[in-house]
Amino acid sequence: MSKGQVDRRQVLAGAMAGGSALGVWLDSPALGATTAAAGPRLEDPIERARIFAKVKGSCAEETVYTFCRLHLYLWLNDGNLKPMLTMQNLNAGTWRPLPNGNYQGLIREVGVYTAFDTDDYVDHWINPVTQDKREIWPFFGGPLSVEIGAQGTVTGPEATLKPKEMRFDVMGDQLLLPNQSAFSFPNPFKPEQWPKEAGEPMFYWDSHYFFAASLSEILDPKISSAQSTVQFQNLVSFHPWLGMGRTPGRTYGKGLGTKLRSLDEMPKAPRVLLEKHAPQIFDLPSWQAPRLDFMEYMQQRKPG
Repeated sequence: MSKGQVDRRQVLAGAMAGGSALGVWLDSPALGATTAAAGPRLEDPIERARIFAKVKGSCAEETVYTFCRLHLYLWLNDGNLKPMLTMQNLNAGTWRPLPNGNYQGLIREVGVYTAFDTDDYVDHWINPVTQDKREIWPFFGGPLSVEIGAQGTVTGPEATLKPKEMRFDVMGDQLLLPNQSAFSFPNPFKPEQWPKEAGEPMFYWDSHYFFAASLSEILDPKISSAQSTVQFQNLVSFHPWLGMGRTPGRTYGKGLGTKLRSLDEMPKAPRVLLEKHAPQIFDLPSWQAPRLDFMEYMQQRKPG
């Protein structure tokens, strides 16, 4: 594979492997549940599709933003996790109902890095293994089309994620939709060309997460998008920009956030950072061309 020849499936996988929340939107909920008598009618496939869309995105024609802080750690196959960086992550899903009863979303996502557990913007990172000063690679992903139906989320052939469905539950006044995903693909970065950026021959990505939304919002017909809490963890092969070479280990990410009723609910400090460093997420009509993480890195960065 040449420098410019990266398979689209691998590239989209690589974009998500940067530690973002994009994978959250691609997993499908399970079809087993513990429900209360007065709870949502999940046994009805039409109602189930509407509820899944309402929790994950929207069952109406609208754009829904989700903000998450993703705390990243290094796992070097020994000792404890080492705090690394925090990504301030903003996801925009433009949703619409389909004639077949499903719901389609066009997903775009960005992330800027800050010092660990702070809102202090950083554009370089010191690799603790090699002591190299590495220029941070910003995160852009999408647009990617997804479709939510009674059986979960359906993605196009470019999507690499093959989620394992987990049962959902009603606990108290909350509906929980958990999922787990795992995928791998041949690493397009080869050590003879990219000695610091290339890792192992295979690139691995694992993710565990859930959405949680209140039954009062889910059952309210006037609400098209429940204000869900999003929580997830991922375990990912080292992204090329880290310059880890063949160092054993992965990055561990712990994310927590929520869907927003409007951008006014977003914390001020990360919004200012995103407006400056990733303004495209606030001007969705101008963002039509797909952002392909690994391919863009190969085109814009040199080895070393």
